[in-house]
Amino acid sequence: MEYLKPAALVGSLVYSVLGIILVVVAFVVIDKITPYNLWKELIEERNQPLATVVAAFCIAIAIIVAAAIHGG
Repeated sequence: MEYLKPAALVGSLVYSVLGIILVVVAFVVIDKITPYNLWKELIEERNQPLATVVAAFCIAIAIIVAAAIHGG
């Protein structure tokens, strides 16, 4: 029942927001260092192979952030 305590809930929310911000920042950094505009390629050009690579990148960053938050 310790997960239902307000402190645990607030901590989970703070870490969730922090994790989302880190994933967005990592996407922006990768977008800046690549030679083309990722967002344009994904949305306007509908580049499926690039979308798969970006999805794998986002999942990898999310796993790293979750491990760092969890402490494992």
